[in-house]
Amino acid sequence: MSYRKTDIAGYALKPFEAIGEKWTLITAEKDGKINTMTASWVGIGVLWNRNVVTVYIRPQRYTREFVDAGEYFTVTLFDGYRKELSILGSKSGRDGDKIAEVGFHAETVGGQPTFREGKTAIVCKKLYRGRIMPEDFIDKRLIDFSYPNKDFHYLYIAEVVGIYENE
Repeated sequence: MSYRKTDIAGYALKPFEAIGEKWTLITAEKDGKINTMTASWVGIGVLWNRNVVTVYIRPQRYTREFVDAGEYFTVTLFDGYRKELSILGSKSGRDGDKIAEVGFHAETVGGQPTFREGKTAIVCKKLYRGRIMPEDFIDKRLIDFSYPNKDFHYLYIAEVVGIYENE
């Protein structure tokens, strides 16, 4: 299998299934090394007259250091691999090579890291980074439900610069 670039305007996605049910990987490179994390908190849409992806990363996640270090990251969608994605989301790359542990194969698309096992890789160029703040919640119940440790996510809004589908 190999990735081929697809037309962004014609890209069809069932976001609630592809992101919420099947999960994604957020992957970035720093100092020649890649790190990845599983995510189901991803949004895709249009903002500032650009096609964008929004991802949410907790402050303690090792992947955040990688996303912060560069200008780009990828969001990779999968069809299957639930066990592997669970491991990639529960272990830290600080503690070992979790990518090798699950048997995934790193590839580069559009100059950015992704995985051969993926279905679709979205190359993203960072535009904005912010922080979810407790005082900004309208429904305060979400704070205790989603943030019992008060580790509020960083959010990254990034322009979609390429979508690649695995054949």
